[in-house]
Order: sequence, then C-alpha cells, then structure tokens
Amino acid sequence: MATAQTLQQTRLLVQAAAAVCEEKKGQDIQILELDPIDSGLSDFFLVTSAANDRQAVTIADEIEHKLKKEFGVLPNSVEGRRHGQWILLDYVDFVVHVFLTERRAFYDIERLRKSARPVTPAEFDTELKAALAARTLAARQKASARAMPVAAKAAPAARPRKTAKKRPAAARSTAARKTAARPAAKKAPAKKPALKKIAAKKAPVKKTAKKKPASKKRKSKRA
Repeated sequence: MATAQTLQQTRLLVQAAAAVCEEKKGQDIQILELDPIDSGLSDFFLVTSAANDRQAVTIADEIEHKLKKEFGVLPNSVEGRRHGQWILLDYVDFVVHVFLTERRAFYDIERLRKSARPVTPAEFDTELKAALAARTLAARQKASARAMPVAAKAAPAARPRKTAKKRPAAARSTAARKTAARPAAKKAPAKKPALKKIAAKKAPVKKTAKKKPASKKRKSKRA
C-alpha cells in the first residue's frame, strides 16, 4: 500500500493509465479504490475490457509505454500477455487488469472486492483535481504562516523629530526691537603689522695694511 507521500503520485499514474484505456477504446472502465485493510499491497485496481486479445495486448502495451515515457515507471511484473485473455500489469501501488469481455464476466473481479469503492475515470479526475487544489492551498497557507513571524519583526516606527516651537508674532517683534536697540559692538582696532627689522648687522670691514711711504722703505734698505 502506498504511503501518504506517494499516494498523490499513484493517483496520477492511475489517471494516465485510465486515459490510455479510453483512447484505445477499452470498455466498461472502472477504478476500484481498495479498502486499506483489505487491499494488501495496492491502493487501486484499474479494470477494463477488450473485444479481442489483440486489443487487450494493445491496451496493455500502450499503458506500459506511456507510464515509462512520462513518469519513468515500469511494472513490477506483467502476466497473461501471451494469451491476451487477462493481462495484469502490477505497479505495486496499483494494478491494471485488461480482460476479454467474457473473461471479465467469469472472474467478476468487482464482486471479489466488495469493500472497494468503484469510481469512473471522470469522477476520479474530479477528485484528483480537488485533492491537488487542496494540497496547493495547504502549501500556500503553510508558507504564509512561516512568513508571518518575519513580518511581525518589523522595524519600530521612527520617532517624530522635535521641531522648534515658533514664538508668537508679538514676541518676535519685541525681540527684534531689543536687538535693534543694542549698540553696535565696538570693533577692536586692527593690529598694525610688526615692523620688520630692516637694519641688518653690517659685516665687519676688513682692515687693510697701510702702505709705508717709499722714502721709509729706502731708508730701511740703507740702514
């Protein structure tokens, strides 16, 4: 029996297999929703009838091909394909039964599964759509519930800025008069720029030896 996680996938597979039965002109198509207590390993039986063995094989082959192509699923076992009187495709979570009309009447599989709930493909499609819609709604509500705590932690509202209170016109005019009545503050005299020392220290003049007169030089030589 399929778990809660795979039940939705199983329903999609059954829906696809039933669509193949309708496309290939299967007769008296029934989906049996099995009682969980009495179902053993499967959740659904898909039962259809064929006018001859060739049609039965065609229906079975097309179901196997479509489920493999679109869902990547293969049957766990296939029985009765050689004779084509009762072909059984076992997908574990659901089983497809393709009968010849007289064989189906003989075995009367619906009577053997009295506890099962028979559903037509149209009813099954409606129920599947409703289940998908409910699942989508539940997922959205769960996502919204997760997002609510984040939204609740919003930043606190900014404090209003304090604005200076405007004084009345009478007070402003009085203040203006007082300001006008005040004497103008005396400006401090501008400081005169400091006089730069212009006189620089003169460099000492080198003393030059005085030349002796020529007469004295001569006398010294004579002496």
